[in-house]
Amino acid sequence: MATIYPSLIAGDLMNLRKELSTLDPEADGYHIDVMDYHFVKNLTWGPQFVNAIANTTQKPLYVHLMVDDPTDWLGKFSLPFHSTIGIHIESEGEVRKNLLRIKELHASSSLVVNPGTNIDLIFPYLDIVDTVLLMTVQPGFSGQPFIPDVVQKIDPLLGYRQTDGLKFKIGMDGGIGKHNIAGLAERGVDWFAVGSAIFDAPNRVKALRELKELAK
Repeated sequence: MATIYPSLIAGDLMNLRKELSTLDPEADGYHIDVMDYHFVKNLTWGPQFVNAIANTTQKPLYVHLMVDDPTDWLGKFSLPFHSTIGIHIESEGEVRKNLLRIKELHASSSLVVNPGTNIDLIFPYLDIVDTVLLMTVQPGFSGQPFIPDVVQKIDPLLGYRQTDGLKFKIGMDGGIGKHNIAGLAERGVDWFAVGSAIFDAPNRVKALRELKELAK
């Protein structure tokens, strides 16, 4: 069964503590977008705010660094056990060095791939990543429609994982909802970051439960 991380950027930002207490009994973890207004044209939270979220829930976090160079950010987070830090293959800095640094910090390492980026670019790093996150929208803003062409990247990842005996998981972020989550899970996606499909629903818990049922 695929796991689902509610994406907090789509939540009620003035009442995140309430959002967390509401979803905690059902959520597998939470997805947190960190944007620096350079890598993407949006600005969200810094390390202090992320750490405040980490102190409010014991669920794993996926910290998605949409920043020019993640190098200086990596040591600034204090995250729950089994949390993940994701860096973009398109960002600056030494990719392998940063992925190894994430592991030194006792977090899982993840590479994020934008919709227009050739999936082959990440193959040299798949031996040291725990997760690959496929962006299925252009990064930077919540509520965008799913980009279908990204689905073509799943099979090469599955093939590489099987051929090389690797164990990395495949995630998707953007435009995920009841209309497509079942088919994507069947194609081999292991986990999803979901924003609007949960937080725009009248009942967030019910929406999350329905998505988890579809993703079985």
